[in-house]
Amino acid sequence: MSDGTMHVRGHFNGLKTTLLFGLMWAIIMLIWWLTDGTGATLGIYIVIGLATTFLSYWFSDRLAIASMRAKEVSEQEAPMLYRIVRELSAKAGRPMPRIYIAPTMSPNAFATGRNERHAAVCCTQGILQILNERELRGVLGHELMHVYNHDILTSAIASAMATVITYLGYSLMYFGGGRRNDRDSGPLGLIGLLLSMILAPIAASLIQLAISRTREYDADEDGSRLTGDPEALASALNKISVGVQSAGMPQTAATQSVSAMMIENPFSSKGISRLFSTHPPTEERIARLMEMAREMHAPGVERSAGYVPVGSGSWR
Repeated sequence: MSDGTMHVRGHFNGLKTTLLFGLMWAIIMLIWWLTDGTGATLGIYIVIGLATTFLSYWFSDRLAIASMRAKEVSEQEAPMLYRIVRELSAKAGRPMPRIYIAPTMSPNAFATGRNERHAAVCCTQGILQILNERELRGVLGHELMHVYNHDILTSAIASAMATVITYLGYSLMYFGGGRRNDRDSGPLGLIGLLLSMILAPIAASLIQLAISRTREYDADEDGSRLTGDPEALASALNKISVGVQSAGMPQTAATQSVSAMMIENPFSSKGISRLFSTHPPTEERIARLMEMAREMHAPGVERSAGYVPVGSGSWR
C-alpha cells in the first residue's frame, strides 16, 4: 500500500463465518420445530443467546485477563514486547493493544478485547523464557491478527449460539417432540427425540470447534505475512508444544474459559479428546507454515522487511 501499511487479507473469513452461523441457526430452527415451540419460546432462547454474546464481547478482555491473573506491564518492564508489538501494529496500520504478562510457567499467549481499540495481548512468563525474540515476534504477529481479523467477536458469538443450541436440545426432554408425536407416536418418534437430544449439543460443539480451528490457521497465515517470517512461528509452536507438555497449566474453570484463545492448547489433547480440541494439530500447523516459507523462498516472491530465511531443521 502507498502509506506503507500492510493490507490485512480476509481469507474469506466473513463467508466462512456466515456459512457456519447459518448452519447453527438451521439446527436451532430444527430443534424448535421438533419441540413444537411457540414464537415466544424461541424468542427466549434468542434473547438469552444475544445477551450472553453481548456480555462475553463487552467484558471479554477483563474476564480473560482476570482468569489468568495477568498484570499490565509498562514499556520499562517489558521493552522487547513493546518494541515488537509497536512495530507490528504500525506495520499493519492498526492500533497498538495493551500488553499483559501472566504469572504462569506454562508457555502460551493469547489476545482478547472487544475490538481493535480495546484489545490486549497477554504472554505467560513461561513463553518469555523459552522463545527468542524472533520466535516471540512470530507469536505476537499471530495474536495481533486475531485482533485485526475480529476473531474475538466471532468466537463470542459462536460460543453463545452453541450454548443456545445445547439448551434447545435439552429442552426436548421437557417439551417433547410435539409435532413429530402428533404424526408418529411410535418408536421412530422416540428415536428421533433421543437423537435430537444427543446430537444437538454435539453439533453445537463441532461447529464451534470448526470456527476456532479455521481461525487458528488463518491467524497463522496472516500473522506470518505480517512478520514476513513463517519459520519463526513454526519454531515457536514446536517449542510451545513441548513446553506445554512439561509445564502444563492447571485445568480450572477459569483457565478452561481462556484456553480456546491461546495460541496452543494448554491442556492434554490425546486420543478421542483431540477430535474435540479447539486447536488444530500442531504438526499440521507447522507443516503449513513451512510450506508457506518455501513459497516465500521462491524466486520473485516479495518478502516483508525483517524476513530472515532459516535453513530447514534449524528450529527443531
